Amino acid sequence: MAQVEATTERIIAADAETVFDALADYQDVRPKVLPAHFSEYEVREGGDGEGTLVHWKLQATKKRVRDCLVEVTEPTDGQLVEKDRNSSMVTTWVVTPAGEGRSKAVVTTVWDGAGGIGGFFERTFAPKGLARIHDELLAKLAAETEKATEAS
Repeated sequence: MAQVEATTERIIAADAETVFDALADYQDVRPKVLPAHFSEYEVREGGDGEGTLVHWKLQATKKRVRDCLVEVTEPTDGQLVEKDRNSSMVTTWVVTPAGEGRSKAVVTTVWDGAGGIGGFFERTFAPKGLARIHDELLAKLAAETEKATEAS
């Protein structure tokens, strides 16, 4: 089994603290910025960063639905790690300053891929599909945080 990895990044016109706080807000902000690929979203514990336990279903393709029960940790400043209790999937979000009033958000997801021909197709196509989903999430996060920055 080979590890599969998908990484996406975006520059957002809001400071890193604002972007990170929005990303870590699983109660109010996260449901607003999730693309349609996510369903059955439910915060089960916490709701703000470290200690949050959240459930969702991720529909990666028409046939592929992943039932995720995710534990959230904050190992360092500006970093959120989401570990799925139901699989080997780990998603790491890193938000860093990128100049005056701007930040860079990077999301990387890794998991143990399948073996054989199915694994070949997974390693070939899954990272691109997940990158598109995360790019849509980051675009919505940018719109949400840039709107909040303009309002203040």
